[in-house]
Amino acid sequence: MKSTLAIDIGGTHVKIRIPSEMEKREFESGPTLTPKQMVDGVKKLSVGWKFDSISIGLPAPIRNNKPVKNPANLGPGWMDFDYDADFGVPVKIINDAAMQAVGSYKAGRMLFLGLGTGLGSCLIVDHSIVPLELAHMPYRKGKTFEDFVGLRGLKKLGKKRWRKQVSDVCDILYAALLPDEIVIGGGNVKNLKELPEHCRAGDNANAFEGGFRLWQKDWESAVPEYDDTPKK
Repeated sequence: MKSTLAIDIGGTHVKIRIPSEMEKREFESGPTLTPKQMVDGVKKLSVGWKFDSISIGLPAPIRNNKPVKNPANLGPGWMDFDYDADFGVPVKIINDAAMQAVGSYKAGRMLFLGLGTGLGSCLIVDHSIVPLELAHMPYRKGKTFEDFVGLRGLKKLGKKRWRKQVSDVCDILYAALLPDEIVIGGGNVKNLKELPEHCRAGDNANAFEGGFRLWQKDWESAVPEYDDTPKK
């Protein structure tokens, strides 16, 4: 039976899981973590696990199964690294918010917003993944959406005013993108006393489910940037 290793890379930890194991394993990441160090750490941590494919959720924009920028909170070298060769199995790379969105998806048109250090975003329409980069778009007073609803906004505004901004941003994006629902995930969803209208709460653990789903039949064409041409 085929199995996928899902890797969720964040600014503080790298977390991994396979479908047959309910408990994740993790190690520290941080601003100096390189892709080679990530691979070595994953190989060491996954000893005893069997898998024949890998999904990686990376906090960076992804195109053609490669990061087009280095992640802001990690070390250098992510753009030109050969992940398939170093792992020795086929690898799909997707934005970390998109991977959690895939794991949160039920049906129809869903907008995912990840409230963490920044603002992750992804739209899924009938199993088609549309990664978004809403975080740095202008919002108010010369600042971005991320400035108001990311961690900086939470610290500057305090919880009460921050919650109001989250609600306002959800209203704006709901009107603009017309989703059937908005899923709010990320670590700071716990700081919401109640969810804005049209929203349901996600869970960071859904990132692993998203990684598993990327190799399943319903999602085979969902990541068209994946290049499965055999490496020479």
